[in-house]
Formats: sequence, structure tokens, C-alpha cells
Amino acid sequence: MAVTIEELYRNYGILADAKPEDLGQHKYAYQVILDGVKGGPKEKRLAAQFIPKFFSSFPELADAAINAQLDLCEDEDVSIRRQAIKELPRFAAGENIVRVADILTQLLQTDDSAEFSQVNTALVSIFKMDAKATLRGLFSQILQGEDIVRERAIKFLSIKLKTLPEDTMTKEVEDYVFTETKKVLEDVTGEEFVLLMRILMALKGLQTVNGRQQLVELVVEQAFLEQALNPADPDTVDRLLQCTRQALPLFSKNVHSSRFVTYFCDHVLPNLSTLTSPVAELDIQQEVLKLLAEMSPFCGDMEKVEANLLMLFEKLLEFMPLPPEAEGENGENTMSEEPKLQFSYVECLLFSFHQLGKKLPDFLIDKINAERLKDFKIRLQYFARGLQVYIRQLRVALQGKTGDALKTDENKIKVVALKITNNINVLIKDLFHNPPSYKSTVTLSWRPVQKAEANVQTSKEMGTGSTMKKLLSPPLPRRNARQIYNPPSGKYSAAIGNFTNGEGGTWVAC
Repeated sequence: MAVTIEELYRNYGILADAKPEDLGQHKYAYQVILDGVKGGPKEKRLAAQFIPKFFSSFPELADAAINAQLDLCEDEDVSIRRQAIKELPRFAAGENIVRVADILTQLLQTDDSAEFSQVNTALVSIFKMDAKATLRGLFSQILQGEDIVRERAIKFLSIKLKTLPEDTMTKEVEDYVFTETKKVLEDVTGEEFVLLMRILMALKGLQTVNGRQQLVELVVEQAFLEQALNPADPDTVDRLLQCTRQALPLFSKNVHSSRFVTYFCDHVLPNLSTLTSPVAELDIQQEVLKLLAEMSPFCGDMEKVEANLLMLFEKLLEFMPLPPEAEGENGENTMSEEPKLQFSYVECLLFSFHQLGKKLPDFLIDKINAERLKDFKIRLQYFARGLQVYIRQLRVALQGKTGDALKTDENKIKVVALKITNNINVLIKDLFHNPPSYKSTVTLSWRPVQKAEANVQTSKEMGTGSTMKKLLSPPLPRRNARQIYNPPSGKYSAAIGNFTNGEGGTWVAC
């Protein structure tokens, strides 16, 4: 026979009126309340509130009570589920915390937004009771639960852990997070890897140089840098890209990018033209070259510098054409088509070469024979002449543009193109010094420009107008916060346009 509303209230009254030391004598009354989960909607709602209130007084009925509340958490009536979930943290005491955390983690799979929010709130509340026990429940489901539960549990940790106070996230708790996360990283998707790295990067104990180095080691393992790259496999390429992006914010003057830079030079650059993009609209060549440029300032392995510079040198030659008249051995122009220049690629390659060249400044003189060096300088000179023409055209095109006129897609592209070409121009000038110099500094075209630097650059680039200064000088980033390249969602190169360079070729900015 089902328990009635009246019976629930009567037995609740018995328990409420009893002295704390006498509550254990009223086991039957508590059992009636547990049976309320078998009643109708009203009885279930009352049971959801009454069961946790007296839970701690009947340890011998603890399993039955938790199971009864769990039944209510899975009820068809969403209002009953929400009430039961709201009360779940009251069961979280002692050994029960792990079980409650496990239950709440499973409940993250709900599609009801209000219920999902209730589960999140409940999880955060038991975190503050016992963080490590809560994490045991969460990681249990991440490692062994269903895919949807695993996915949402990882997202929960990536969002909520960093919001918890320091007295909750103790060193012991952080160590446990690190240990368990390494287990999860043994088999992850790309999205999961990004979220898990976000979790680890937020841990206070890993903010030190040693901590950052540990994170780099984790990323290296995920990137499979000990294996040769299969450029035709989009999953392999995507894995490398994802890992490199996660490693970028970790690099510093004390945490080196050497293994990644060397891998890119040894395995990626030689296969640049055959890389299969994991995303259809992504310019994969531009993507990997930008990543290489971002990493190059933090390469500290002197043993590999010469080999890396040599590969960058060879790749630069591919993207820097000879003048048309220099193509044929007999002086005739044997070119089947006009030379084209990919400015954004060259910016990345030159920047990387320039950064590594600082570590081996005599490379061009000591390691490149005279004939090849002469060929390189001819290409640089031809490149620079065309560059000057294009810079002048861009300045003319942007001259006098203000307000909404500068916000058009076409003009935004031209502003970026002007940054790219000015950067290349500065770097080429350094290489034309005798001996080559590596003293100039540039801000890569996709990075925000520091305010003081922007004012200098703008006056050189535009020679006019505060409006262009504002456009080329984005707001200052937080102090000491290095801006990390965000992969583009599409291409802009084709829209920059073509022009005749006056020397028999067409220059294409891309």
C-alpha cells in the first residue's frame, strides 16, 4: 500500500519532535519516509526534502536512503528531479562524498538546462566540503563513464576548477588533479586534450618554470614528436597543430620550444606543400608557418640551430623567386608564368630565420657558400623592390580613409597586408647588412601591437592620420600576457589583390 501525504507528515513530525539523541529509536518513521519515493508526485516531492533532513541519524539505512534519493533524481517529473538533485549535497558526508560526486557527475548528461545548472551547483557545493573526494567521483566517470558523461565532466572541470578558492584547491588536491589528468590523457580526442590542458594550466602549482616544463613534456608525448609525420593523414596533422597550440603559451626564455621547432624544421617544412588540412577552409601552410614563427623566439637548443636555419633558408628560396631575367642560363626569360609572391608565408619564414639567426649570426657567411649566398641576395633584392612598390600602393589605397571606410573587409585586409610587408621590409634590411644583422624587432602581423611601438610603426607605415594609428594599435594586452596566435577561420589572401611590379612580374599578397 502506497504511503500517503498524511503519513509522510505524521512520521516527519515524529522525527522532528524527537530529541537528537533519541532519533535512532524511530527507524520505522524514517523507513516510511523512504517509502514515499514509491508514491505519487506530491509524495515524491515531500520525500525528496524529508529523506536528506534525517539522513545522518540513520547510518544503517544510508544505502537505502541514497538509493531512494537517486530514484527521485531519475524520475520522469523534472520538478521532482530538480528537488532531489538540489538536496543531494546533504548526503555528502564521509565516505558518501565520492558516491554522491559520482551520481552528480552522471547527472551532467541531462538535456534540461535548469536541471543541468542544478547539478553544477550541487557539484561545486560538495567540492567545498571535500575537493579530493569529489574529484575521485568525477574522474571515475571520466575514465569509465559514458561518452556524454565524460565529455561534460571534463568541461565542468575546465570551467569550475579555476573558480574554486585556494583553501579548496590545496597542493594535495592539485597533485591529484595532475595525476588523474595524466591518466585521462592516455586516450583523448582533440577537444578533450585542449580542455584538459586548460585544466592543468590553471593549477597554481604548475605556474613555476618546473611546472611549465612538466606541461611541455605532457604535450610532447601527445604530439608524437618521436615519430615521422605523415603529411597525408589529416588526423596526424591536426594532432600536431592542436599540441603545438597548447604548448605555445608555455614557452618562455626558461621553457624552450626547441623540440617543436626542430620537429617542424625536420618533418613539417619538407612536406609543407603536401600537408593535408584537417579543416577544409584552413590554409594549412600558413597555419604551420605562423605556429613556427610563434615558437622560434624560444628555441634554446644550440645543437640544432644550424640544421634548422639551413631548412628555413631552403624554404625561403622556394618562396622568393629570382627576377625574370635571371631565370634562364643564357639570359633569356624562360619563365612559364609571372613570379608570384606569398607575403604572409615569407613573413613567417623570415621571422623564424631571423630569430634563430640571432643564435648563430655568422650562419649566412660561414655555412652558405658564396654562390648560393649571392643567389639568395639577388632574390632578396628582387623581393624588396617589389615589396616597396606594393607598400606604396597600399599607402595610397588607405590614404585619407577614416571611420566606416576603414571597416570594410577590403580595407581591413589592406591594413594587415601593410603590416606584413613592413615587417618583411625590416627583416630584409637586416639581412642586407654586412655582416647580416639580427637586431631589429618586429611585431608579427597577427599580433596586437604594443602602444609605444605602434606609434612608431604607424608613422613609418602611413605617415599620416590618427585614425590609422588607432587601427594599427589595438588596445594593450594585460601586462606580461603574451598574445597567442588564434588559427584563422578562413583565408584573406586572395582578396588583397594583384599588381604589376614594373619588373615583368605580378605580385600576389597571400
